[in-house]
This record gives sequence, C-alpha cells and structure tokens, in this order.
Amino acid sequence: MNDLSDRPASAKDLPVSTRIRNRLRKKRLQFLANDNIAAAIEPGELEELQEEVATKMRAVLESLVIDVDNDHNTQDTARRVAKMYLNEVFRGRYSVAPSVTEFPNASGLSELMIVGPITVRSACSHHFCPIMGRIWVGVMPNQHSNLIGLSKYARLAEWIMSRPQIQEEAISQLADVFTEMVKPDGLALVMEADHFCMHWRGVKDTGAKMINSVMRGSFLKNAALRREFLALIASKS
Repeated sequence: MNDLSDRPASAKDLPVSTRIRNRLRKKRLQFLANDNIAAAIEPGELEELQEEVATKMRAVLESLVIDVDNDHNTQDTARRVAKMYLNEVFRGRYSVAPSVTEFPNASGLSELMIVGPITVRSACSHHFCPIMGRIWVGVMPNQHSNLIGLSKYARLAEWIMSRPQIQEEAISQLADVFTEMVKPDGLALVMEADHFCMHWRGVKDTGAKMINSVMRGSFLKNAALRREFLALIASKS
C-alpha cells in the first residue's frame, strides 16, 4: 500500500498564490507588479490570498526581530498589512476594471477638453514607498469618440495607480486605457508626484517632484494644441 504522504498534491492542496500563478503561466500571461491579474482569480481566492499574505507578513516581522506575540502594537499588523495591500493599496492588481458608461458624441464635440487635477496614490515598485500626485488629462474628441463621465476618469486612474508602479509606466498604461475607451483624435496626460522613496530614504530630499507627460495623436503632431493644453493646466495649478 502506498504511503499517503507520497501522493502528489492536488491543485486544491497548493497555496492559493501558486494556483493563481499556475493559471497565469498556463495562459501565458505575465504577472509583473503593475499587471492586472483579476482574470486568473477564482471566487473566494482573494480571501485565501489575504490569509496567505498575512502569514508570510508575520514571518517578515519575526525576521525583523519584532516580538509579535507580546508587542500589543504589532500583534495584528500582519493581517492589517495584508488587508491593506489586497483591498486598498494594490487593489488595481486584483479587481476588474471599474464599470464605465460610454456615451456617443451626439453633438460632434471637437474642442479641447481638460479633466484634472485628479489626485492619485500609488506605491513605487522598487521600495513599496508611497507615490502621491496629480494627473491632468487632455482630450481632443471627434465625431466617433465615446464620451465618459468626469468621475470615470478618476476611477480609471485609481484602478491603474493602485498597483506597484513606476510613474513613467503608470501614465503610459493610463493613456492606453483612455485611448481605447474614448477613441479621441488626441490624448494628453501630465502627472506630477512626490516619491517617498526619495523622502524617506536615500537622499531624503523632501522637495523634489517628478513630472512627466504622454502626448498622443493631435497633441503629438500639433505644437499649438500642446502649448494650449500645457498653458491651461499651468494656470490652474
């Protein structure tokens, strides 16, 4: 008779993070820090994942030589951190895109529209330190464009930014989402942010900010339009 311990583990016996990774690899999908992996997560697994992260976070605290058994301040820290990562700070990795109602451009709008500043929060994927910033969005619609509500720009920005990010990649991802959804003649994004990986560590420079932009379509080709957009957001900063 075979020893039960020699039997290969079934999928349900594997850690939930392993099961999710296996599905992603089977579908040949990448799971980088700023990727969304919601399609590979089955019902109930997010709660399992939170428990797994809490267990491993407790091990991290123990490796930092923190007495989590007797320190009243850190006894529940592992659970709180796990819940914060999965349900708040990195929620954009594990949740599907927010529902966005699109409206046809019935009036044929073709003038510059600007949305912002939208407050965004993220965490740098190098040190998991906060990124706090603002985004401005410029849109040049055409008669075939889809129009979305102003709040939806903020919801989509939050979905993209609520992942471990670097600013340059985050704003490019967001531009892809807006371009696909709105289908404008041109799209412009500017992001200004504080990076706490500079504030808390390293050079500890509390005054430095990072500003970058993405220009597509008519904003890239038309220098006058680009200047108009930049001048208008500068006047409101």
